[in-house]
Amino acid sequence: MKIDFVSDVACPWCAVGINALEQALERLGPEVHVELQFQPFELNPDMPPEGADTGEYLARKYGASPAQLAQTQQTLRERGAEVGFTFGERPRVWNTFDAHRLLHWAGLQSAAQQRALKHALLQAYHAEARNPAAHEVLLDCALAAGLDVEAARSVLESGAWADEVRAAEQHWQRLGIRSVPSVVVDGRHLIAGAQPPEVFEQALRKIAASHE
Repeated sequence: MKIDFVSDVACPWCAVGINALEQALERLGPEVHVELQFQPFELNPDMPPEGADTGEYLARKYGASPAQLAQTQQTLRERGAEVGFTFGERPRVWNTFDAHRLLHWAGLQSAAQQRALKHALLQAYHAEARNPAAHEVLLDCALAAGLDVEAARSVLESGAWADEVRAAEQHWQRLGIRSVPSVVVDGRHLIAGAQPPEVFEQALRKIAASHE
């Protein structure tokens, strides 16, 4: 079973979703062999290097009031805690394109290192309020994921894999992905949103059974 986890580092629900999905995969155990890959999606593709104030950005993008934003943050904290992710304060929203380039390169090294880098980036952004557009932050995350830091530095400084990331983003958009996280199984089954682990588990068991 091939799972493409389409997401953005800037998406808090993606942090909830990947942890919930991984709990579901643990429950499935070795009976279902899964190949998990992370695919790029940018919520803020036009975000400038200096970023934007989170409250102002979300109010402008979604038309949400401060009270609505506070309620969403509370819901996120609760859902995060249920799957083992602790959200911190995140005063700014940043550009994530370089993070996606690094994730693409990490996936060429190994699935395990790409997965570790994804977790490190989500932790840096949503728990520690660090800027995933800053190369020093990206290199810290690469180190935490067990990647070759000097090779990662070369990727960032050279602009490598930009065309591939853009092509991948366009591919998923052409397939109708408009929000994240989106979990695409075997290229044809979509599980949308940050579902609870039991929902992911039920859906994956159903798909696996259809293969038998």
